[in-house]
Amino acid sequence: MSETLVQISRTLSDRVGALTFGAPVTHVYNPLAYARQTHEAYLRRFGSRTGRVVWMGMNPGPWGMAQTGVPFGEVAHVRDWMGLEGTVGKPAVEHPKRPVHGFDCARSEVSGRRLWGWAADRFGSADAFFERFFVLNYCPLSFMEEGGRNRIPEKLPASERAPLFEACDDALRQTLDALQPSQVIGVGGFAEACLKRVTEGLPIGRVLHPSPASPAANRGWVEAAERDLARHGIRVDG
Repeated sequence: MSETLVQISRTLSDRVGALTFGAPVTHVYNPLAYARQTHEAYLRRFGSRTGRVVWMGMNPGPWGMAQTGVPFGEVAHVRDWMGLEGTVGKPAVEHPKRPVHGFDCARSEVSGRRLWGWAADRFGSADAFFERFFVLNYCPLSFMEEGGRNRIPEKLPASERAPLFEACDDALRQTLDALQPSQVIGVGGFAEACLKRVTEGLPIGRVLHPSPASPAANRGWVEAAERDLARHGIRVDG
């Protein structure tokens, strides 16, 4: 099954890589292409089980998946907790304020540190976490404006969103068909909305996004996320 996920990922990478985006977006990163080695290692190691709860985020953060190719992929947790490492290349056009250093990146992505740090604290090993859960992102592209500001996919013009979301929706349907999850959880409202648009017959939930831009997450993301999970009937007691 993990090889099916790899093929879905490669097709999605090709589809979104052929799209064009205009101002105010000046730079687009596709870690499914330049960080393919680590991304596919993640799919092959942890993507081979069905029947789990699948979490889904929005798109890569500049110091997480944009560096490692792993969803919410803060470097230390990907390397030291998941045991993944690999060669990471460069995007076609690199933003000077958002350089890609791969596993040499000295920045730590807060969202990834919160999510994977919680998983490590609660479950101990990565294998124990991934026995019950899997994590993916809806859109594989990261969008930046001239000054380096992140631009989220839902803020793109409708003419750019339509082909992007069509490709991402197709990949999501195929991924969920392969994973056969027991339940799906959107990390934040955008991801939840995407799941509702694409899925049929699956229980859909939502947890607070761990972004540092969220005051609620900064007041205690772990506690809020566990309350959200409990509301959806999901146990997190290891």
